[in-house]
Amino acid sequence: MTERISNSQLFQLVMANVKELIREPGVLFWGIVFPILMSLGLGVAFTKKKDVVTSIAVIGQNHVMYQASDTASALLSFFLVNKAKFGHDKNGIITRKLRVPDDKLGATTFIFQSLSWKEAMVMLKRGNLNMVLDEKNGVVQYHFDPMNPDAQLTYLKLSKMLSSDGNVIRESNTEIHPLMVTGSRYIDFLVPGLIAMGVMMSCMWGVSYAIIERRSKKLLRRMVATPMKRSNFLVALIAVRIIMNFIEAGLLFLFAWLAFNITIQGNVAALFALFIAGNFAFAGISIFISSHTAKTEIGNGLINALSMPMMVLSGVFFSYHNFPEWSISTIQKFPLTMMADGMRSIMIEGAGFSEVMLPILILSATGFIFFISGMKIFRWH
Repeated sequence: MTERISNSQLFQLVMANVKELIREPGVLFWGIVFPILMSLGLGVAFTKKKDVVTSIAVIGQNHVMYQASDTASALLSFFLVNKAKFGHDKNGIITRKLRVPDDKLGATTFIFQSLSWKEAMVMLKRGNLNMVLDEKNGVVQYHFDPMNPDAQLTYLKLSKMLSSDGNVIRESNTEIHPLMVTGSRYIDFLVPGLIAMGVMMSCMWGVSYAIIERRSKKLLRRMVATPMKRSNFLVALIAVRIIMNFIEAGLLFLFAWLAFNITIQGNVAALFALFIAGNFAFAGISIFISSHTAKTEIGNGLINALSMPMMVLSGVFFSYHNFPEWSISTIQKFPLTMMADGMRSIMIEGAGFSEVMLPILILSATGFIFFISGMKIFRWH
């Protein structure tokens, strides 16, 4: 009899803990939904596509390949013979798209873009190029990062194709130039994204969750009887969070500078303004989503629903150009994408105020609109 009661108690305790677990959205999200989202995002970005697409910059005079040199003229003839598709990309850059079928290893699509050297370096730092093709004194030069396996594979495929198909470019008349450009390393790409992501997560959890938790514990109710303005209360939360974000970002950059010799190549004042704008944008969004919510479970769900898609899609850990072309224009409109891209343009591309003024204005306007809207509907209990 005692054993039967004991087993019944055990069963009831197990069921009680199961019900408590499934009522917690945070547990379900991190244990079930988040791994699925990560596998979906990374799978779409990195799963082998029907064609391997590789981008190559051809340094040409006046941005026209066939007027640059004899090599470029030979390339143009090669494109015509092999029925390459001629066109312009969305930025107006002249492109030549050539698909090379391969039944065993899979087809490769080469996208040749006519660029100046400066434009090529910018695109290389953004992860949009695999190689730069140039010519000096009649010698064709292949410029690529020897530490990048994709660039090495591109060189092997391209050099073999050009040297074997009618000797467009003879192998004896080529040189390999290792390309070690400041700002082209993966760590240079990663750190600005980590700083931007840190701002987003800090504001979401430090501002949003703090308000929701205080409201759920009835702490905000006590403040109704005080002469304190809601605007002062909210601005104080944002101010403290921005100060903390400066400290956290400064320590991360200090570590990256000491360990990996990362430097800021662009305008420091522009970087400061962009950082403030990003903080204000995410703080305003945090105020808005926490203005009415009274349950921490709902707060967890809202914060995760907003932050996790941006963390996966906005190019923090890898270029968002790995995603399908149709999705890139939408991804570029995310606040985290704007902040991360702006910080990278300043830190590794040498940008100034003129290049990042638009994202600064958009992020500032986003923060202002969401803050005003959140403050109007804000409730203490």
